Amino acid sequence: MGTFSTLWIMAIALGMDAFSVGLGMGLIRIKLRQIFHIGVTIGLFHMMMPLLGIILGRLMTQKLGQVATYTGGSLLLILGIQMIYASFRKNETPLITPSGLGLILFSLSVSLDSFSVGLSLGIYGTDIVSTIFMFGFVSMVLTWCGLFIGKRVKNWLGTYSEGIGGCILLAFGVKLLFL
Repeated sequence: MGTFSTLWIMAIALGMDAFSVGLGMGLIRIKLRQIFHIGVTIGLFHMMMPLLGIILGRLMTQKLGQVATYTGGSLLLILGIQMIYASFRKNETPLITPSGLGLILFSLSVSLDSFSVGLSLGIYGTDIVSTIFMFGFVSMVLTWCGLFIGKRVKNWLGTYSEGIGGCILLAFGVKLLFL
């Protein structure tokens, strides 16, 4: 029971970054279908990345974990700066949107910390199937919550919502890189 509880706590902790990014993405104009796809995609990435981490963790040391954290932080910085820049350029489409390649970049940036955790879990040994499904499910639900809250708050913030969303992503990237 103790391991199961620990994994749930880890899943929630890892899903909180997906919630934060979802909150930031929810501040741009997105449709309900996009919200569904974003949540599912981020959930899938939160399943794939720890699985890769567990497999590599059983083969390698933890040094790769820091590289994953720095890569994720850098991606969030770039995405945040892009959103802030796009908020000043009205009538133009943003360079990166939460669809296609942009969605993959968003998903990758928030799931790289799951890779790091997977490395640790791979070294210590864990039930792979329950761990990856738990991580994926929790991050998908938290992403949806963040997106829906962001979508609601967007109406209150008006034209500043995309810039604020970019600031959230930027701050989270800085946190990953420097804290």
